[in-house]
Amino acid sequence: MRIGGHAFGQRWSGRLAEWRTRLSRARYFRGHGVHSPFVYAIVREVFMRRELLPGDRTLYRALVQAGVSQRRAVQLQNLAIHCGYGSFGMNRAEGDLCIATRDLPRSETLALVRAAVAARRTVVVMAPYDGCERLAMCRQLVAEHASTTIDNRAYLLIFNNGLPKQHFEL
Repeated sequence: MRIGGHAFGQRWSGRLAEWRTRLSRARYFRGHGVHSPFVYAIVREVFMRRELLPGDRTLYRALVQAGVSQRRAVQLQNLAIHCGYGSFGMNRAEGDLCIATRDLPRSETLALVRAAVAARRTVVVMAPYDGCERLAMCRQLVAEHASTTIDNRAYLLIFNNGLPKQHFEL
């Protein structure tokens, strides 16, 4: 049966899957239920802030030039300021914050993450839900990683700062 151009069953199953995802992530809304002071501070001071913190804007400009939305660029710039990262690398394992854009192939993304983990740098994998293959790769990275990871739908943060293995889906 078709209503509005879509098969009735497909429309409902898609909505149910979306609601399941929202409900599973609701437990961390605005930091509620996050028992890590480090992650709670990131949620409250980085993800919930809409304006840039005072400081360097180099990362923000590079992200906007690379096609990242303004909201996500503000969040990542604020993360760099909040955590005290002095340098960054786009699509390379250099600097304190390594960013793997969605254009980076799977093999190069995995190599970047492994090199950054060995050097104890924080990694940002952009667009973790951009296709089944990329989602599987990000789930593999989370499963293999020994420290804290945060998934906020737009990017996956992989920290290498000695925190216990925890995964947060915001």
